[in-house]
This record gives sequence, structure tokens and C-alpha cells, in this order.
Amino acid sequence: MKSILIVEDDRALGDGLCLALRSPELEPVLCRSLSAARNALAERDFDLLLLDVNLPDGNGLEFLRRFRSAAGSVPVILLTANDMEMDIVAGLESGADDYVTKPFSLAVLRARVNAQLRRGEGTGGPLVLENFSFDFERMEFRRDGRPVELSKTEQKLLRILVENRGRTLPRGQLVDWVWTDGAEYVDENALSVTVKRLRGKLEENPSRPRFLKTVYGIGYTWTAGEKEG
Repeated sequence: MKSILIVEDDRALGDGLCLALRSPELEPVLCRSLSAARNALAERDFDLLLLDVNLPDGNGLEFLRRFRSAAGSVPVILLTANDMEMDIVAGLESGADDYVTKPFSLAVLRARVNAQLRRGEGTGGPLVLENFSFDFERMEFRRDGRPVELSKTEQKLLRILVENRGRTLPRGQLVDWVWTDGAEYVDENALSVTVKRLRGKLEENPSRPRFLKTVYGIGYTWTAGEKEG
């Protein structure tokens, strides 16, 4: 059974989320404050966090940034009434994997929760996406059946993008995740160079990429085999 930590101070909404998401395969745990969430995370592991931004004892974005800086890799979906574009960008740049604004459809939320829970599940072999075959464990990569040689940095970036396929990942977040041993010393130009090299190896026309796309003003997304939700 997988477990999801819900951090929401609105009593009715929190109880409703637990009721909507509970199933034989999923156990929701509700916390109404950040301090309670910290205690819950210290006591057990969770497969997903549903995190409100405005909470009585602090800001969810700051909580998320500290969670990520402590190597927290669990998927996080922000759940908030802040629906301006700058709010969404701030949430993604703080380390969120998805951003759902209130009010929202429970059916859509369940789909997004399921999409995040599926992320990272092993396939037991190469991951086949359209005309690509990626085996990150054996470091074997193919396009149209032909092998492609990737550097360690290119492999790391590609894996992050593929595991989050269909979602836009901010440039700053990608720098933090790819260059984990010293991202504060890495110029974002290094990311641009790595993206360009990946496109040169994987795209038929690198100047007009079909799969590794730029989302201007935010970051990059991988679209081959795009996930739903």
C-alpha cells in the first residue's frame, strides 16, 4: 500500500481529500500544520505529498525548499488558491512536481496523484518511448534502433526529464538536480549546453525539436511517451 501525506489546514477540505483519495491501494494521512507534517515525515516514509501553501504556522513553499535541500525526492503536488502565473512558477521553482489550484475537480486531482505515484516505478527493462529505447541501469540508449552514446551529465538530465515526461521542469530545478554536488557554482549556461547536446543526439532536427522542448520563461519538457494527468 502506498501512502500520501496531505498538509491542509482547512478541516472540511482535508477530510474530503482523505475520503476521496483513500482506497485499498492508497492510505492518506492528514496534517493540519507544517509542524505536524515534519513530525509525520520524521516517523515514516511517504510516496507523495499534497501540500497547501498558506498554512497557520508557515509558508508551504519554504517548507518545500527545505525538504528538497534535505534530499527529499518524494513527489510533491502543491494545492493552493494562489493561481497567478508567477505563483505557479514560484511553486515549480521551489521543487514542486505539480501545481493544482483551488477550486479543483476531485477527478482531475486523483488523476494527477496517480500520475505522480506511477512516476519512478521500475519497468524491469528498457523504457520504450516512441522511437527511443532508454535503459538507465545498463546505460544503453537507442534511437530508431541505433545506439546513442551519452555522457553521465546527459544521462542524468535525460532521466529526470523522462521520469517527469509531459511536465515542464524549471531551469533552476534542473540545475539543482543534475549538478547535485555543487549546483550553486554551476552557471545555467551549462544546462543550455547539455540540452543542446542531447538534442543533437536524440532529435532528427535539433533546431526544431519534437521531444526535448523549451517552455520559454520556465524551462524544459520531454514529450515522447507523455504521461497523462
